[in-house]
Amino acid sequence: MYPAQFQYYTPKNIGEASELLRKHSGESKVLAGGMSLIPVLKLRLTRFEHIVDISGIKGLADISEEKGHIRIGALATHGEVEASGLIRKKAFLMSETASHIGDEQVRNMGTIGGGLCHADPSGDWGSALIAMRGTVQVSSSDGSREIRADDFFVDSFTPALGEDEILSSVTIPVYGERSSGTYAKLERRAGDFAVLGAAVQLKVDEQDVCKYVGIGLTSLGMTNIRSESAEKALIGKELTPESIADAAESSRDDMDPLDDAIRGSAEYKKEVGSEYVKRALLEAMNRLRGGTK
Repeated sequence: MYPAQFQYYTPKNIGEASELLRKHSGESKVLAGGMSLIPVLKLRLTRFEHIVDISGIKGLADISEEKGHIRIGALATHGEVEASGLIRKKAFLMSETASHIGDEQVRNMGTIGGGLCHADPSGDWGSALIAMRGTVQVSSSDGSREIRADDFFVDSFTPALGEDEILSSVTIPVYGERSSGTYAKLERRAGDFAVLGAAVQLKVDEQDVCKYVGIGLTSLGMTNIRSESAEKALIGKELTPESIADAAESSRDDMDPLDDAIRGSAEYKKEVGSEYVKRALLEAMNRLRGGTK
């Protein structure tokens, strides 16, 4: 099928894009990589009178480090995040998450900003950003503001964006030495949306006592969510298979998945979800002890 007719705009900067969104409030949509928007337009599952293509705005795909943080431009593709030497060295969780998204064609076109703004609870980026306690920067012609990852996902497919706001970049902390992260994802087939997933970021001291842990869950709630129960169970504890198993079991308390005739019942997802939290924590621990990632 073909999309319904729409007006197409290619603004040169965020201010111009924001003004277009404001002018056509309620009838406009931002286009970045198009991996989520174009299919639903072609299937006519939704319709917008005005499409604002920001893919040509310069500077929105940069990846850089400053003051202990990595900033990723909203137009950086999944493939660019995966391949970035800076991210692989200092924020491996983000690189690994990118490698799980779609297929190579999707990773070469889809953007981190577009994936986050789509706010699909089965999307991968939200969980990684939550685990790393990242923030998103949103901009309009009136200025910019930061939103914590935990606050960005209001509901399924509903990000905390004003009608004239555009996600411009993502910022994540660099956790430094004795830190590690991993993303464990269950999918029906390679490149599919997640049945469920768990993103983990760890930091320990010289005695392997957990000084920081972030755990983000995919497709185990109405949005990507944090497992605060598992984090509280592990912080201040020595990393052992036993402490990890206890923390993973407590993660069930934070899960509220939907029954799904295709991807499984809510009880199945909670059972398998806690196992994937355990796998992710164990893998992050093993990487720490192996001196990698």
